[in-house]
Amino acid sequence: MQVARNKELYEQKFSRGLPLGPIQKIGAAPNRRGTNVTFHADPEIFGSLKFKPARLFKSMRSKAYLFSGVQIRWKSAIEDGDTPTEANFHFPGGLADYLSETLNGASTYAENPFAGTVDFQERFGVPGKVDWAINWTPSRDGFIQSYCNTVPTPEGGTHEAGFWAAVLKGIRAYGELTNNRKAKEITREDLITGGCALVSCFIREPEFVGQTKDRLATNEAQRLVENSVRDHFDNWLAADTKSAGAILDFLVLRAEERMRRRQEKETQRKTATKKLRLPGKLVDCSATNRAGTELFLVEGDSAGGSAKMARDRKTQALLPLRGKILNVLGAASNKIGTNQEINDLSQALGVGLGTRFNLDDLRYDKVIIMTDADVDGAHIAALLMTFFFTQMRPMIDSGHLYLACPPLYRLTQGAVRVYCEDEVERNHWLEKGLGGKGKIDVSRFKGLGEMDAKDLKETTMDPKSRKLIRVNIDEDEPGETGNLVEQLMGKKPELRFQYIQENAKFVEELDV
Repeated sequence: MQVARNKELYEQKFSRGLPLGPIQKIGAAPNRRGTNVTFHADPEIFGSLKFKPARLFKSMRSKAYLFSGVQIRWKSAIEDGDTPTEANFHFPGGLADYLSETLNGASTYAENPFAGTVDFQERFGVPGKVDWAINWTPSRDGFIQSYCNTVPTPEGGTHEAGFWAAVLKGIRAYGELTNNRKAKEITREDLITGGCALVSCFIREPEFVGQTKDRLATNEAQRLVENSVRDHFDNWLAADTKSAGAILDFLVLRAEERMRRRQEKETQRKTATKKLRLPGKLVDCSATNRAGTELFLVEGDSAGGSAKMARDRKTQALLPLRGKILNVLGAASNKIGTNQEINDLSQALGVGLGTRFNLDDLRYDKVIIMTDADVDGAHIAALLMTFFFTQMRPMIDSGHLYLACPPLYRLTQGAVRVYCEDEVERNHWLEKGLGGKGKIDVSRFKGLGEMDAKDLKETTMDPKSRKLIRVNIDEDEPGETGNLVEQLMGKKPELRFQYIQENAKFVEELDV
């Protein structure tokens, strides 16, 4: 590592986090400043690690527009398809420049995007800031990319919620101001349709959901972002009435179309049994529209019995699966079409396979794979995810596929009950204690069928207390996901053997 400071250059070398010697003064550096870090990945720690220029290129580029005005020079000694070996990133306008480049000349409802920056210190007396840029276009699907302290948050969080709340309240207020009564029907869903947005906030000590930091959970961020964006959006709409009117008309049309589709869906669900010839083992819910409904794919009839008693009859449906479904990567197309389990699943969802899949026909808002927390359960979940990935990919892309997280253990001490996902959490509570009286009783759930309805509802099915994992496909490396599925689930065993050889060194604990 080299540091240029006060026109002098200093250097220090490290190995595995430890300095190899003291800081050395290299000499004069009158035209340099900043820090330069050069490193090589240790093969004993990272194995046969290979850097991916495309991912690093995207990361460096994002840093340039998240810090408006910063200039980053990119050089790569590796040739990687469309990734250039040299580039210069510089976005003086920050997120607004990046949004214009992303839309790439597409027609928009506003000539210039709604963009801005608010310093939290100046406005609210707390450190941090928020940057944003948004425009609406009829030329492509909407999207939002959000960041917290330059860390991507693909699942959004409180900063996104605050941004959309400000925009929604602002557009409804503008509709009321212009006597457009239909504006009150606009929802966040309508805003996102055709709305291309970028949001970046900087806050002190952010809190995230999970270790992957995919979702921001800091409650204060929602208030700060909403109050920062709202006033600016109101002023922007009032200053550009032409763009404001075009955006409002577009959003009203989207709201009308959404309500029309909802009415059609309600009619379809009312007659779904006659139209779809739903499988007899499906325990359907009573809701008449898709919004908020869930279909649990349950392993075995015994688990289905507990789940039937634990479910919310209005919004939660069940489809018990017998054993392991067909591995679609290792089967001929005619065999897939005649498989009973796959046919039952397709009929329950109301959609076709492959090219015949239509997302608008999907009968449930969430499809949740709920299997035992053991090796067989993991295999069934893998087979189901492979099926959805190859036959119903848009369902994953649109965020409709989830994995349930049933616990492995239940600890009871007197009247106190705690559920644990794994041995680590179990040992933590055994050492800490539950706060109850008497000896701690440990129960291990060998399968969902052994859990009573109360346990299953509290830990796995009740939206208020359960934990779900959303199945995502890496947007940066979609091709790599397909290759990995083929490698692990395809017909060639030598590819699985290769994967095991390359990754077995990273396994710290094996439960057989």
